[in-house]
Amino acid sequence: MPAKGLKEMLKDGGTVLIGEGYMWEFERRGYLKSGGFVPEVVLEHPELVRAMHQEFVHAGSDVVEAFTYYAHREKLRSIGREDDLEKLNRTALKIAREVADETGTLMAGNINGTGVYSTNDAESHKYAKNMFKEQVQWAVEGGCDFIIAETFCYLGEALIALEVIKDAGVPSVVTLTPYVPDVTLDFVPFDKACKMLEDAGADVVGLNCSRGPVTLMPLIKDIRKACKGPIAALPVPFRTNNKYKTFMTYKDPDTEESLYPINLTCHLCNRADVIKFAKEAKAIGVQYTGLCCGNAPNLFRELAEIYGRKPPASEYAPDVSNNILVGETGENINKEIIKIRKFVRGEITEEEIKEMRINGQI
Repeated sequence: MPAKGLKEMLKDGGTVLIGEGYMWEFERRGYLKSGGFVPEVVLEHPELVRAMHQEFVHAGSDVVEAFTYYAHREKLRSIGREDDLEKLNRTALKIAREVADETGTLMAGNINGTGVYSTNDAESHKYAKNMFKEQVQWAVEGGCDFIIAETFCYLGEALIALEVIKDAGVPSVVTLTPYVPDVTLDFVPFDKACKMLEDAGADVVGLNCSRGPVTLMPLIKDIRKACKGPIAALPVPFRTNNKYKTFMTYKDPDTEESLYPINLTCHLCNRADVIKFAKEAKAIGVQYTGLCCGNAPNLFRELAEIYGRKPPASEYAPDVSNNILVGETGENINKEIIKIRKFVRGEITEEEIKEMRINGQI
C-alpha cells in the first residue's frame, strides 16, 4: 500500500501523475479492437495488462488505474459479453491492486460516460446510476484507493457518478471531456461545470481526452481560476489547433476524409510538445496530470521529469551525443562519418558527388 492516499499526496500543493491511455496503446499493439474499444484484453491477455501497468509506473506514474474503462454493462452487452461484466471488472481490479502493492503506488477504480444518459430522460439517469453503482462497488471491494470518473460530456451524468462515489466513501477524481464548443453537452461552460463538481464534493476536477495540449490549456486556465482545490488536466497527445480543436475533427489534408479514430498518427505530439504542456501545467498549478488516448511511456516520462520526478525510466532517457548521425563532432571525427551525415541530411553538394565519382568513392 502507498504511504499516502490521494488527498494526502495533493495536500499543500503536492502532485499526482497518472499514466493513462491503455485503450489506445493496446489497440496499437493489436490486442484491442478500435471502434468499440472494449477492454477484452483484461480477460484474454491479463499478463499484458499487468505489464502495461508496470511500464507506466516505470515511466513515473503514481497511479495504477484499473483497466475498467468501457467495461460497463452497456458496452459488454453491445459485444455479446454481458455475462463477463463482473469477471472483467474484478480481474482488472485485482491486477491493478497487485501492481500497485508491488510498486508502492495508488490504485484507482475507473468509471466513465455510459453513452445512455440523456438530459431530459429520467429513466436513462437511473440506468446510468445503476451501472455506476455496480462498477463502484466492485472497485471498493477490490481495494481501490480512489475512483476516477472520466470522459463525461454531460455535467448531469458526471454529478450522478460523483454521487455514487461519495456514497461509497472513497475519494474521487471527476473529469469532463471538451468537444468543439467550450461547453458540456448540457450547455454548461467548463469552468462553471468544474466548480459545480467541486462544490458537490469531488476531490479533484478537470478535463481529460478529446483535446490536445494546445486547445485544452485555455480551458484549464479558466478552471484554475474558478476552482479552489486540485485540478486535473489530461490531454490527448495530439496536435489539435484552432481549426481542429479535437482529435475527432481531423481531416486528411489531401482527401478531406475523417482521420478519427484509426488514422491519427500523423498528428501525434512529439516529446517537445509534451514538455511544453507539462511546463505550462505545472506553472499554473495543475496538481493532477497525465496524458490520455495516444499516451506512451516515453512521452509520459517527459511529463514526469518536468514535474520533478526521476522514475526508473529516466536511466534510459535519450542521449544523442554518441549518435553517429547527430552526435557531437569533435576534432578527430572520422571523415567518413562526416560524409555519411551529409548524405543522410541531404547536405551533400552536386560538386562533392562528382568528386566522389571521379575518385571512385561512389
